[in-house]
Order: sequence, then C-alpha cells, then structure tokens
Amino acid sequence: MNQKERSRLSREKIIAASLQEFGTNGFRGTTINAICGHGIAKGLLYHNFSGKEELFLLCAERCFSNLTAYLRAEKGEESLSRALRLREQFFRENPLYARVFFEAILQPPPGLRQDIKEIRKEFDQFNRALYARIISGLELREGVTAETALAYCELIQDMFNCYFNSPAYAGWDMRDIMEAHESRLETMLDFMLYGIAKE
Repeated sequence: MNQKERSRLSREKIIAASLQEFGTNGFRGTTINAICGHGIAKGLLYHNFSGKEELFLLCAERCFSNLTAYLRAEKGEESLSRALRLREQFFRENPLYARVFFEAILQPPPGLRQDIKEIRKEFDQFNRALYARIISGLELREGVTAETALAYCELIQDMFNCYFNSPAYAGWDMRDIMEAHESRLETMLDFMLYGIAKE
C-alpha cells in the first residue's frame, strides 16, 4: 500500500469516527478527544483536518450528497408525501446522518451557517424542482404565478425550519426537536400548498 492510499484510509477513518460522534452526540456534544477515542492519534487528525468544524462540514456534506442521490434514484410518483417517506427511509438506513442533517438544517453550529448553505445547494435544488413540479399540476389562484408560488413555498419552508431554532425550543434535546419537526412537517406542507380555508 502506497503513501497516498494510507493517507486516504487515515482520512476515511477520521471521518467515520467523526460521523459516529456527531451522529450520536451532535456538534456541541462532540469533542476532538472523543473522535480520537476511536483509535486516532490527535496529531494525525490535525495533520489531515483543521478541527471539529471542518469535520462536521465534511459529515454534513456527505449526508446532503448521499440523501439527494438517494431521493433522485428512487423513481415513482412525485409527491411531497413520497419524498418525506423516502427521506425517512434513508435515515432509517443511515441513522448517524439523521442528527447531522437536522442539526445542519434546524440549529446550525455557530459560524457554520453560510458553509452549510453552500453544502446543501444540491439538496435545495432537488426540493425546489419537486415544489415546481407539484405547483405545475395545481390550478393557481388568479394573479398567482408559478414563480411566486415557488418563492412562497421556499419562504414558508425556511420559516418553519427557523422556528425550531427559536426560544420556543431552547433547552430541548435535539432528538425531541427532530421528532417535533417531523411530526408537523407534512401537515405544514399540506397547508402551504392547499390552504386551510374552504372556499
């Protein structure tokens, strides 16, 4: 095995240990010492990575990339309900990614918000395209364009996600926040698209 391959394997071992820690304990509950507790020398970790922030971003990047690829690979009826079921299935199959995903979306670590925004671009594009296809099948109210409706959907989605970073959820455990988010998401999306008032 040459040096390049040894270096790649060392990096992968560090990333795997990081995912184990971030996926179990979250960003705030993970330390470099905990990551090194997986049989990794601290000097080796710092030789390959700048620290905890870079490692979290790498784990988040893999999470968003793998989730988006998973959603795109599944063919069938396109609906928000189906997309949510597929996402749920992905996290059942990859449980360590769930906490990384929800922390990145709902309560991004301090100073990493902009980096996470860049990392999730492909995932956001997937969601935007899904919203656009669903909107194209709706009869819109007079004066409402498809572009306006799409912008509204994205705004409501962002506001909904930001709510879970509000004082209302201060002190909550991340697993409880994830559960609260998921239990309300489908209803919120249904209201967003189809309204709450009967004409």
